[in-house]
Parts: sequence; C-alpha cells; structure tokens
Amino acid sequence: MSEQQDFRRELIAIIPNLRAFAASLSGSFDRADDLVQETLVKAWDKQHTFQPGTNLKAWLFTILRNEFYTQMRKKGREVQDVDGIHAMQLAGHPEQQGHLDLQDFRKALDMLPDDQREALILIGASGFSYEEAAEICKCAVGTIKSRVSRARTRIAEILGIEGDGEYGPDSISSQIIGVAPAA
Repeated sequence: MSEQQDFRRELIAIIPNLRAFAASLSGSFDRADDLVQETLVKAWDKQHTFQPGTNLKAWLFTILRNEFYTQMRKKGREVQDVDGIHAMQLAGHPEQQGHLDLQDFRKALDMLPDDQREALILIGASGFSYEEAAEICKCAVGTIKSRVSRARTRIAEILGIEGDGEYGPDSISSQIIGVAPAA
C-alpha cells in the first residue's frame, strides 16, 4: 500500500474522534461537521508536511483546534439562532433526570473558559495523555494539568458537587443496574 493510501486510511479512522472533539468545542453537530471537513481538506492538502511515525491524531486535533479558533475570531461572540434550536435548548424541560444531568453538565462545561474546557475535553473525553494535550494546545504539561484541575473544580462548584459521594448513579438507577448508590 502506498503512503498516500495509508494516510487516507488513518485519516478516515480518526474522523469520529475529530467529530466528537469538534462538537464539544462548537456545541453544534452542524458546525462540527464543517470543522471536520475543513480540517480534512487542510490535512489532505498539507499531508506532505506530516512526519510519518508521529501522532497523526494529535496533528489533526491541532489543525481542528486552530480552525475552530480562527472561525471564532471571525465570528466574534454573536449567537446565531436562525432555526430556533438554541432557544429551544435553553427552554427545554427534560423528562428524565439523566437528561437533566447531561444538560446541566453541558451548561457547566460551556461556562468554563475556553482553555480549561478544551483541556478537560482533550483529557477527559478524547483520551489524550497530558503530554499529547500539551502538544495540541502548544503549552507545557503542567499548564494542561492545571487547566484540567481548575476545570474539574469549577464544574463541581457550578453543579453544587461537594464531595466524591455525589458522583455516580442515584439510588433508583443504582437499583436498576445493580450497584451500590453513591454515598
């Protein structure tokens, strides 16, 4: 198989990870798809600059992250809600506690500074090591650790979580799945 075919195969395999990261950054699957598409176009165009044997996933996440911030600078802080989806999400009344918890977590995540949210997503959701996240964010490993720690602390404050016993399933969910409830 040629290098270009290998590159293409690896690129395709990473698309779901890119889409998840883009959605967590942008808060919209439509914007996420646009970010991923732009990332793939740029990566394909610049594949000659990629060093085989290095971390392709980290390289692509860096391209995606840079593209996201470029778009953010262009658009400023305005909220476009042409179809009313954003307004519906704000006014939504979840029917299940799990949905409410996820919605509360998403709101708390959105309240974090961009650098803390990004570090938390890279480490907690995307599975990168602190070293890989530092490479993607172009900062020191200690800075990433600090951002993740501050993000976790701030989310706990926003959600009103005071101790480790508040994590995990509630008593009803615990009975259903057969585990002891959070203390």
